[in-house]
Amino acid sequence: MHEENLALKMSRNFPLNALRVFDAAARHASFTRAGDELGMTQTAVSYQIKLLEETLGEPLFLRQPRQVILSEAGERLAPKVAEGL
Repeated sequence: MHEENLALKMSRNFPLNALRVFDAAARHASFTRAGDELGMTQTAVSYQIKLLEETLGEPLFLRQPRQVILSEAGERLAPKVAEGL
């Protein structure tokens, strides 16, 4: 996804909570640890990430057993979200 497309999609009414969840998951490389930080279940974290991914139209994480890794789109988005928060 090109930077301008990402910025345009991010300018829509994104739930701030979902961006906080993404930031925590990106920093921890774990939905479980992100949930621990935010006082949420792993399932709730996964749901928020899925909403963001559906809005953007591409995956933000590559899901693997016991870990998640930022996708290319996630790598581009993470510093912008961290800076914005």
